[in-house]
Amino acid sequence: MTPATTPARARRPVVSRARHGKLLRHAVGVAVFLLAWELAARSGLLAWLPAASASLARVAGLAADPVFLGDLLSTLTAAFIGLPLAVLVAVPVGLLLGTVPVVEETTRAIVEFLRPIPSVALIPLALFFFQPEINAKVALIVYAASWPILINTLYGVRDVDPVATETLRSFGFGPAAVIWRVSLPSAAPFIYTGVRLAASITLILAISVEYFVGGSGGIGAFLIQASTGIGADAMLDVVATLLWAGIVGLAVNTVLLRAERRLFRWRHV
Repeated sequence: MTPATTPARARRPVVSRARHGKLLRHAVGVAVFLLAWELAARSGLLAWLPAASASLARVAGLAADPVFLGDLLSTLTAAFIGLPLAVLVAVPVGLLLGTVPVVEETTRAIVEFLRPIPSVALIPLALFFFQPEINAKVALIVYAASWPILINTLYGVRDVDPVATETLRSFGFGPAAVIWRVSLPSAAPFIYTGVRLAASITLILAISVEYFVGGSGGIGAFLIQASTGIGADAMLDVVATLLWAGIVGLAVNTVLLRAERRLFRWRHV
């Protein structure tokens, strides 16, 4: 065993214990939340809310419901189509704005005007220009998800070490080569953070469009049908559907976090 490898191997048990401790704290937090929910529902404090045990049982039941699974697939399809398209749109625009100050200054007013517009407010406009409904969902997802990716790309390019870019230029490399070899790799962690933020936006917006439009498929459409029912079973379906939306969002974020640790290990050393 060499001295160089000893510290790295010694860190592994420490990192493993810290990770297990973190998972334990998460589990305790979830357990406390579910217990408080159960007690509040059964005591009558939140009489309108189904108990946690009943809600979780319904969540498990929806996992075997072909109608719900079809709606879930419809929502995920729109989200997984829109997110890569947003990356293809936002990253080149962010690189352009970050590397050409004149373009950034010229378009700053337009960007600041468009960015605060709520994407939900554009649903009628999207439905007018894009048919069928899936196209409208994808178009709105691309619009909303592009902003965090674009802004993070812009900040990432601004954070690039100017010495690295000037060194490459001194060796005769053109602007495109500088962007490809220096700016893009340096900004990659920022861009990935923007993608993670955009992933949650895609799910939220897809469900929102389905809910407001009341289309033929998607979690939002399933939520509408559940909310128009009568009695405790209707509220149970609503709560279980919302829990499923949270579970999907948590799963997507977990996958992206694990991928980030593998892609950018040097940031987590």
